[in-house]
Amino acid sequence: MSNPSSSDLRRFALLLAALPGAALAEAEMPVGGWRPGHADAPYTQEVNYPASRPGLVADVPGAAQIRGRIARAGKGPATLVVNGNAMPLETDEAGRYGRAYSFATGSNSVEIRDGEGRSAQRVQFYQTAAGQPQSRLRVVLSWNTDGTDLDLHILTPDGEHAWYGNRVVRSGAIDVDVTTGYGPEIFAAPAPAKGPYQVYVNYYGSGEEHLLTTARIAVISNEGTPSERRQEFEVPMRAAGELTLVRQFVYP
Repeated sequence: MSNPSSSDLRRFALLLAALPGAALAEAEMPVGGWRPGHADAPYTQEVNYPASRPGLVADVPGAAQIRGRIARAGKGPATLVVNGNAMPLETDEAGRYGRAYSFATGSNSVEIRDGEGRSAQRVQFYQTAAGQPQSRLRVVLSWNTDGTDLDLHILTPDGEHAWYGNRVVRSGAIDVDVTTGYGPEIFAAPAPAKGPYQVYVNYYGSGEEHLLTTARIAVISNEGTPSERRQEFEVPMRAAGELTLVRQFVYP
């Protein structure tokens, strides 16, 4: 029996994708195995108002990319899980997705789940530093309704305020201002100031008046090290204009 051709495999993949309940993903980046990091891995992304979502631009190095395609997305947004950090992952009409991400030095895992919560693909790889700044603190904000704009605000121990109007501070940066629903917005700090932090969420607006949404916040310190610490919690946001102090913590 001869080996199947690439066209045969492609037809088989399309057939699987057409089956009821099937979930099939093709991750282009990252790939499994060992790889070096990149000194130019970004902590921020380009913002294109009024409908900004996480995405990729041409100059993002491959070591900082997550991209691929889900053949059958299911209901709702897909889910991206990076080293245990779950966040929404929206796709285009063809099921393609892409975003920048600054990975931890050491062992990493990236899992794609479809809109039904089923695992479609998982990739594991080991990344060396290679001059890439290591994120010692991440704060990840996402929410559960489309057409909704929540904003992440971080007050640092040295008195700085990171938000969509001032995304880069001495300690770190907020990657992107997501204005159309789900998020995520991520504050990442390669050299976080020591001391107390405050995490606020502002319900900036919604396409529907008085639309209840639930903010999900994860705080991860010293990711990928033996002293890694993770906190996750949910906060209901009830109306546009609401500003809520959702967490206070001390680093380290």
